[in-house]
Amino acid sequence: MTEQENGLLTLLQKRFEENEHRHPGIRWVEIQRRLEADPEKLEVLSGMERTGGEPDVIGYDSAEDAYIVCDCSPESPAGRRSICYDGAALAARKKNKPETSAAELAAELGIEILDEAQYRALQEIEPLDRKTSSWILTPEAIRKKGGALFCDRRYDHVFTYHNGADSYYGARGFRGRVLI
Repeated sequence: MTEQENGLLTLLQKRFEENEHRHPGIRWVEIQRRLEADPEKLEVLSGMERTGGEPDVIGYDSAEDAYIVCDCSPESPAGRRSICYDGAALAARKKNKPETSAAELAAELGIEILDEAQYRALQEIEPLDRKTSSWILTPEAIRKKGGALFCDRRYDHVFTYHNGADSYYGARGFRGRVLI
């Protein structure tokens, strides 16, 4: 294992131990074992960390026999903001195109964009996106009409909104997850 990989594991373990409320009953030794056995997943978590996601374990999916790791940064990850929803929206922009889209960046990182239920479940763990917002996986029927969905937390409530998929704002990014 490289020095960089060891450094990332140390960081992830520290975050894991400091935030036990996110994963009650889950032991770090099992997470570390899986990550050491799968360097590709460790690389995915490195990308999540590099873009400001502060990934941490938030649960276990028994159907997949996998732990759920999600972006737990207090605000939408800073390295994933000012992007439109997907490649089609990016291509449709005539002026002031952002560098990429949420869907393209998620694919590049190897993570899934949270859907509305996953976003709300994450918000049950702790309040996030109190100053920012995050694109969420948008149903195809909405996307076909040019729209996309995003969420945030205001007034101690989680809101779901819509916008043109080609829009982008400095305070809107996206949250993702990966199974390990």
